[in-house]
Amino acid sequence: MHDVQLLLDQISNEFVNVVDQAVGISSSFYTDTRIYDFFDTEYDSAIDYVEAYDFYLLEYNRYSPLYYSIQSVSFYTDNPSIIFAGGVRPINEFTMEHDWYARLTEVKHPILIRTNPNLNSELFSIIRELDYYKNRSEYQKIVRIDLNPLTLRHIFNNIAFQGDVYLLNGNGSIEYTSNNSIDWRSNNLTFEQLEIPDGTIIVENQVLPQSYSEGMQIVGTVKEDVLLEELYNSRQFIVILATITFILPTLLIILISKSIHARLLRVLRYIKKMKKQNFELIEFAGDKDEIGELTNEFNNMSRTINKLINEVYIANIEKKDLEIREKQAQLSALQSQINPHFLFNALETIRMRSVIKGEKETAKIIQNMAKIFRNSLTWGKDFQTVREELILITCFLEIQKYRFGDKIDFEFQIDDEAYDCIIPNMVFLPFVENASIHGVESIKENGKIHISIKNRNKNLYFTITDNGLGMEKEQLTKLMQSLENGESMGDSVGIKNVYYRLKLYYKNDFDFSITSNSDTGTKVEIRLPADR
Repeated sequence: MHDVQLLLDQISNEFVNVVDQAVGISSSFYTDTRIYDFFDTEYDSAIDYVEAYDFYLLEYNRYSPLYYSIQSVSFYTDNPSIIFAGGVRPINEFTMEHDWYARLTEVKHPILIRTNPNLNSELFSIIRELDYYKNRSEYQKIVRIDLNPLTLRHIFNNIAFQGDVYLLNGNGSIEYTSNNSIDWRSNNLTFEQLEIPDGTIIVENQVLPQSYSEGMQIVGTVKEDVLLEELYNSRQFIVILATITFILPTLLIILISKSIHARLLRVLRYIKKMKKQNFELIEFAGDKDEIGELTNEFNNMSRTINKLINEVYIANIEKKDLEIREKQAQLSALQSQINPHFLFNALETIRMRSVIKGEKETAKIIQNMAKIFRNSLTWGKDFQTVREELILITCFLEIQKYRFGDKIDFEFQIDDEAYDCIIPNMVFLPFVENASIHGVESIKENGKIHISIKNRNKNLYFTITDNGLGMEKEQLTKLMQSLENGESMGDSVGIKNVYYRLKLYYKNDFDFSITSNSDTGTKVEIRLPADR
C-alpha cells in the first residue's frame, strides 16, 4: 500500500512540474515590458504591425521546442489595429463566452483549465491576464500556454501504477483519467458517479496546494487482488532476498573458514616437524592475507634456524675433529717416547761423563739432545716464541752437523721483529727434521738447508728450502690431499701433526704449501698471524 501511495505521489509531482513550467513561462511574459508595448501600440498599417511582430513575438516561439511539455503559446488582445494571426487572437464576444475567460476576470493569478471540453479535448492550458503594469493597460492582454497532451498521457499512464488515475477539479468532476472505459471528455462526470467495483481500493493524494489548481486532486484506484499479488510478490522477493543474503554470506564464511583452518593446520603440522629437526619449507602460494604472511615468515624462520644449526653443528664437528686429531698427535708423540724421563736422565749422565773425560763436543751434542727431549716432554705448553723454537732447531741442526760433518750446511735469515712472535710449540722443527733426514741425508753431494722467518704486515712467514732428493709429483699430491681430507696420521706423522694443530689454532687464518720436485729439493712455506 505504501508503494502505491508513493507511485501516486510521483504522478502528482510530475504533473505539477509540467504545469509549473508553463506558469514560469507565463510569469516571464507577465513582467516583460516589450509585450505590453507591442500589444498597446496602435498600428497605422499592416506593414508596421508585421515589423513589430517580427521584432517582438517571433523570439517567444522558442519556448515550444525548448520545452517538450509545452505545445503552443498564444496571446489574446482587444487592440483593433492588430492582425489576428500567428498566435495572436482577438478578445471578442466569442472569446468572452468561454468559461476560462469568466474565471480569469474573477481571479488575479494564472488558472489551469481544460479548454474546449465540449470538443472531447484533452488539452490543458495555463491562462493568465497580463496586467502587471497599470500604466500600460490601454488594451486587455491575455497569454495562453497549452500543455502537450502526450506529456500528460505519459504521466497519468504510469506503467508502474497497477490501476487507474483520476485528476479531479475542486467540484469533484473528472478533468483527466487513464481509465479508457468511461467517457469523461464530453460529460461532466464526477468521481462519485463512478461505479467502483467491489474489492477496489481508493488511494487519495493531497489537494494540489498551488493557487492555479483551485482545489484539484489526484486519486487512484487499485484492485485489491493486484495489491495482494504485489504483496505476495514482495513477500516472495523478501524471502528470496533474505535467503540469498543468508546463504551466500554463510557459504563465503564456510569457504573462508575452511581455507583458514586448512592452512593453519598445515602450518601447525610443519611446526611439529620442526620439533623433530625437520626444517622442511611450506609450499607458499603467494597468499597476501595474514595466514600467507605467517607461512612466509615460518619459511624464513625455518631457513634461518636450519642455517644456524648447520653452521654451529658443522663448526662444532670440525672443532671436535681437530681436538681429536690433536689428541692423536699428542698420543703419537707420547707413544714415540719410550720412558722419556729415563732417557733424559740417561743422556744427562752420559753428558756429565763426557765433560769429566774432556769430550766437550760430545757433551755439547748430548746437551742439545737433552734440550729437545725436555721440550718434547712439556706438552702442556702449547705456544712458545720464535726465539725458543729457533733454539730447538739450532740444537737439532748441530746434532746433524756433528753426525755428517761438512756434508750438511745450514743458514738462517731471521727478522729482528720475528723473534718475539708467539707460535705453536715445535711447529717449524718437524720440517727442519724432514729437510735433514729425508732430503739432504739421502744425497751424495753436500746438502744445504736455508731457513727464513720474516715479519710482514702483521703476518709471520716461515720458509725452509733444501737441495735434497725432493718428492715425486704423485707423492706430493697424495700428501696434500691427505692433509685436506683430514686422514689419520699414518705416514708423515710430523707434517700432519703440525698441519692439524695449525688448523685447530688458526682455523682458516693460515697458509701452508709444499713445493717439491724430484732431485731438486723441497720448499715449505707457512704463513701465520704475527701474535706477540
